[in-house]
Amino acid sequence: MSSREPDRREFLGSTLGMLGAGVLAARAQEKRNTPIRRPDRYDDTFIFERKPFTWPGGKTLAVWIIPNVEVWQFDSPAGAAISPNAGNRVPDVINYAWRDYGMRVGLWRIADVLGEAGIRATVALNAYVCDVFPKAVEEMKRRGWELMGHGLTNSRDLAKLALDEERDVIQTTLRTIERATGKRPRGWLGPGLAETFNTLDLLAEEGVNYVGDWNNDDQPFGMKVKKGRLFAVPYGMDINDMSLINRMGYTGDQYLKALTDQFDTLYADSQKTARVMGIPLHPFLMGEPWRTPYLKKAIAYFKQHDRVWFTTGSEIVDAFQQIRS
Repeated sequence: MSSREPDRREFLGSTLGMLGAGVLAARAQEKRNTPIRRPDRYDDTFIFERKPFTWPGGKTLAVWIIPNVEVWQFDSPAGAAISPNAGNRVPDVINYAWRDYGMRVGLWRIADVLGEAGIRATVALNAYVCDVFPKAVEEMKRRGWELMGHGLTNSRDLAKLALDEERDVIQTTLRTIERATGKRPRGWLGPGLAETFNTLDLLAEEGVNYVGDWNNDDQPFGMKVKKGRLFAVPYGMDINDMSLINRMGYTGDQYLKALTDQFDTLYADSQKTARVMGIPLHPFLMGEPWRTPYLKKAIAYFKQHDRVWFTTGSEIVDAFQQIRS
């Protein structure tokens, strides 16, 4: 081997290294020069800039409770899981049956707790529940709960849907719930809180007034849409039982502490200006026998405070529009 060979290798390596470094530097500069893309769906405001207000009756903290009432395809592995299904086996009996417990038993345990406290829920409803469990829909109607759209099934979300396909899913969801209940849903929560760039415009076109997908505030705020009026209402994703219990493994005591800490801070903040606290629930989680008592304890604690308004999504939006008009 020539004694010059190592020098050639070093030269080539050094040259390629410099070229690579140059490409990386150019890409980094390009990224620095690329403006940040914002949603362009709402005005950027800070809460301290806004005019203070209160809810009806001088209440300062609006609390709405949102059971997610869902249905899944038995021949699909999609859905929340209590046991790993890395191979996406079908049928996934363990996880399907666990979720189905929520509809058969868990939802009604939660319903009894809310009924005893005189609280009406705002249900995020998969439209196919109307076809599969019509008696459940009738019972929710009997209790005076509000029903908002939550897609067709949680086995399928809106992500990556083409415009016409997404419009059909939204229209079918709203039409199915309206046919079953006699009322067209005014609210919407996407399955998995998923949206496309078209979702908000499509919802507003269909007369939907509010969404729970956008959790970037403690107050409702207006969304910019092509037609109609649409508001975001805080859903409470950070205290979602799916996040805290199923994903983070919170115990009942830890969940209770999270709810009461969230409440205490928002209640104190609401002395300056009104706030919203959303409490998302999943019947197959919070409807389990050992978990429901912690929800009951949290509600009892909330009710000890006189500036709390237990309400529904539509009532929050109606009051907010009236206050801001």
